Amino acid sequence: MADYRIKSELRVAISGKSGCGNTTVSTLLSQKLGVTLINYTFRQLAQEKGMTLPEVIEAAKTDDSYDIYVDKHQVELALKENCVLGSRLAVWMLKEADLKVYLLATDETRANRILNREGGDLEEIKAFTAMRDSEDTKRYKKIYNIDNTDYSSVDLVIDTGDKNPEQIVQLIIDELLKRGLIEK
Repeated sequence: MADYRIKSELRVAISGKSGCGNTTVSTLLSQKLGVTLINYTFRQLAQEKGMTLPEVIEAAKTDDSYDIYVDKHQVELALKENCVLGSRLAVWMLKEADLKVYLLATDETRANRILNREGGDLEEIKAFTAMRDSEDTKRYKKIYNIDNTDYSSVDLVIDTGDKNPEQIVQLIIDELLKRGLIEK
């Protein structure tokens, strides 16, 4: 049962780099609002194709169809119903979003979160994450002319470094309430 009532249609777009809390925050927010979570990423594509995430990232360096498919598919899904769309490009791709949220965290915080989630070696995670960030930025610029380091057009920027997921979700809910998009 949702904790809030949506006044009409509602689409919330949440973006941020890996380890910022996109998936966790998007999941919790969708549950609180009682709407569909859309979080279709390279990770899901890799599973569907029987590939590893690094293999998909490597393939996407030379084949734009990976990005285009993921990005187009998630926007198509988001336009069908009330939802929270959590993805690297959600705030740029889902033009119809009623609220666009960008999550930030330091590289150190992000690497530690990924380590806690997936295990491994911290230095290797830092190196992989830096490589992934760089490749993502290059691809998004090339494919869509989107600069994913410029999030000045979003409605709400949240530094997640000193907040837990519940606190972050509450900040988003407070903004939705303030804008009259939901009610208790």
